[in-house]
Amino acid sequence: MPRKPSPDARERILETATRLFNSYGVHAVGMQQIIDECGCGKNLLYSQFPSKDDLVVAYLRRCSGDWDDIVAGAAAAAGSPERHLVELVREVGTRVNEPGTRGCPLRTTFAEFPDREHPAHRVSLDHFMRVRAQLRELAAETAAPDPERLADRIMFIIDGLYTNGPIFGGEGAKVAVAFAEDVVRTETSAEPVESR
Repeated sequence: MPRKPSPDARERILETATRLFNSYGVHAVGMQQIIDECGCGKNLLYSQFPSKDDLVVAYLRRCSGDWDDIVAGAAAAAGSPERHLVELVREVGTRVNEPGTRGCPLRTTFAEFPDREHPAHRVSLDHFMRVRAQLRELAAETAAPDPERLADRIMFIIDGLYTNGPIFGGEGAKVAVAFAEDVVRTETSAEPVESR
């Protein structure tokens, strides 16, 4: 009679894969490396994740859930929708400067899987569309006459942090927060601002 996997087997495998994928990238990590690092058997890994694509999708969904933690952390520090947008930038700035961070896993995986039909590409794209929708909802609660423009500008600041934050460190995060404050102030002012 085959042994039943422990209830935490899937989580242990996913935790190991997350650590390895975050450190080296998805393509650089093979299933055997995950098996070796996790200390699980091949049969166990494949019973939980029938293919590497399944494991990558689970990893990306986990990473997408981290964004919800960022939104919650920013909401706790904000007193207004305008401040919430700025606090999102601050929270991302803090996270991208944690030791061992290589930027946004969803962005790097999106780049590793350019085929639009690949499940990893689709999960990453869905995540970015969800983030954009959340930012637009939040911006719609501000006094901005064009909340979509405000949201898109904040999203580009966040994208810049994920790309350059680990390079420029804490100083880069401070610049990004100041830039977000300027953008929110400008976009929510009573005076119309012309696009260039």
